[in-house]
Amino acid sequence: MRTPVGIIAGLAVVAVLGARSASAVPGASPDPTAAPAAAAPRIVCVGTSLTAGLGLDPEQAWPALLQAKVDARGWRYRVVNAGVSGETSAGALRRMDWLMREKMAILILETGANDGLRGQEPEATRANIGGIFERARRQEPPPLLVLAGMQAPPNLGADYTRRFRALFPEVARTHGAALVPFLLEGVGGVPRLNQADGIHPTADGQRVVAENVWRVLEPLLSEKSAP
Repeated sequence: MRTPVGIIAGLAVVAVLGARSASAVPGASPDPTAAPAAAAPRIVCVGTSLTAGLGLDPEQAWPALLQAKVDARGWRYRVVNAGVSGETSAGALRRMDWLMREKMAILILETGANDGLRGQEPEATRANIGGIFERARRQEPPPLLVLAGMQAPPNLGADYTRRFRALFPEVARTHGAALVPFLLEGVGGVPRLNQADGIHPTADGQRVVAENVWRVLEPLLSEKSAP
C-alpha cells in the first residue's frame, strides 16, 4: 500500500512530540487489587505514539483492545502498552533492558515511523530492530516476536520508500518474527479514521489497527494455549 501524501504533515507531529510513556508500562506501581492479572504472562507492545494512543483515552489504544480480545477468549495474558510518543527505533533499543526487567511471553514491536520521517538510513533501522530482537531472545525462555510493518512518506523518493518498506519483512524473516504487513493498513490516508493531524488514528481507526495485529497474534496465542 502506497503511503498517501496526506500523511506527511501528520507524521511531523510524531517527530516533534516529547517522549511520553503510555499507561501500564513496566515499573508502574501495581494495583494491589489486581494481583492475578499482574501475575499473568505479559504481551508487551513496544511502540511509538501510534501504540501509546496519542490523543485518545488509554482504553481506546490498540493494546487495550487486544486485551479485550484476549479476555474474551478466556486466555490469561496481560497486555502491556509500552508506547512512547516521538520515539525512534534507536530509542526503543535503548529501553529494552528496562522493559525486560520482567519476563515477556510475547513482544509486539511497532517502530520506524519516526525513523522514516527523519530520513534515517533503512539499514540503521534494520540494525536497531535486530538489536531489539536479539536482546529479547536473551530471555530464558525467549518471547515470541511480532513485528509491525511501517511505511515511509513518499517525499523521500521512490528508492528510499521501497528500501524502507522492504526492511520489515526482511528483518522479520531473519529473526523469526511474525509480521503484521502494515500496521496502518485500512487506516492510513482515510480521513474519518484519523485525527486532525492526519496520522494518529481515531478510536475507530485504533479498532482497525487492533484487527490488523489480532490477525497475526491470535494464531500465536491459540497455539500457546492449546492443551
